[in-house]
Amino acid sequence: MDARNSTRAYGGIARLFHWTVAALILAAIALGLYAGNLPRGNEAQLQAIFAAFSWHKTVGVAALLLALLRILWTLTQRKPRPLHPGRRLELFVAEAVHWALWIGMVIMPMTGWLLHSAAPGGFSRILWPLGQRLPFVPQDAALSERFAHFHSTGWWVLAGLIVLHVAGALKHAFIDRDGTLSRMAGDPAKAPEPPVSQVSTLPHVLAAIAAIVIWIGTAIIAASGPETAVPVAATSQPAAGWAVEQGALGIEVAQGGSPISGQFGSWQAAIDYDPDARGGHVAVKIDITSLSLGAVSDNAKGPDFLNAAQFPTAEFKADILPPATEGGPHLARGTLSIAGKSVPAELPFSLEIAGKEAKAKGEMKIDRRDFGIGAGYADESTVGFPVTIRFDLTAKRQ
Repeated sequence: MDARNSTRAYGGIARLFHWTVAALILAAIALGLYAGNLPRGNEAQLQAIFAAFSWHKTVGVAALLLALLRILWTLTQRKPRPLHPGRRLELFVAEAVHWALWIGMVIMPMTGWLLHSAAPGGFSRILWPLGQRLPFVPQDAALSERFAHFHSTGWWVLAGLIVLHVAGALKHAFIDRDGTLSRMAGDPAKAPEPPVSQVSTLPHVLAAIAAIVIWIGTAIIAASGPETAVPVAATSQPAAGWAVEQGALGIEVAQGGSPISGQFGSWQAAIDYDPDARGGHVAVKIDITSLSLGAVSDNAKGPDFLNAAQFPTAEFKADILPPATEGGPHLARGTLSIAGKSVPAELPFSLEIAGKEAKAKGEMKIDRRDFGIGAGYADESTVGFPVTIRFDLTAKRQ
């Protein structure tokens, strides 16, 4: 078999690329569906999910690399002439599907790799030593979720394109019986000789544009899906208090030995602080359902951890104490309530006041076991015990 394409059939290299990439793409889709439907209960089940997603990512990246090589090879080859040049609409649809498939088999693994690179922590590593994260992609939970929205929407589009491609091949095999399949499988010498036809680049250009429109539409649909939580505080405004104008509230925990950071998109802070007495009171309510923690957001809010369905709100109520030493941090001492359990807590923070504007920043560490969070994860091999809570806000005096 000739390695290069002819006017009658595809060559050996094109066939190898076609069937190998097809097998990898189908395997990646199957692994993704399998991993997404595994039970999420004890630690062993969570480890099984991590392992399945590791294989999904590894196969996806392998498909991406081979797909790029396939496209480069295709650009150097002539394409077999159409067997039915008079069927213009059918040729246009087939060409558009081919273009969309080529784009999809690059953009889907690439967005998966971007999702993996942007996700904080070490969730489901790719199973080879190099290329874990793409360069210049920041670890950002919100960015990771945007890639995740596109990736979860795009696989439906890619699956639909694969169905159309297979349906077209079956039509040629069982309805037209025209020997089209022998051009990509079987003996190329038995492939039918296509008629000589006039070659025009316009249909190819229009088909490519149609394919691009398909994936632009996919991006628009994904962008209009569930919104990623934005770390902006919604604040009640008590009399003689301070209203938060902007701020961020986040957490950090070790997952699989690597730190993973996330943020709450919705929280309220009622602050009553007297600059002269250097003391006051604060009450914070946090919407647990608004937590964005990269690829493990759903697990973190699930029944084994924060249990957002049963306990959708966490609270921190504390007295604000003056600094113990001049120039030292303030201290908010009170009670932190998470997942239905209340624990004494202290939050040291820095405070800068200029006129009616105040800037505060601080963090505290808690032990998830004190709140019964992740009780089924008795060691730190999967999820660490310490959890760091951080805030950074700007408030204005009312």
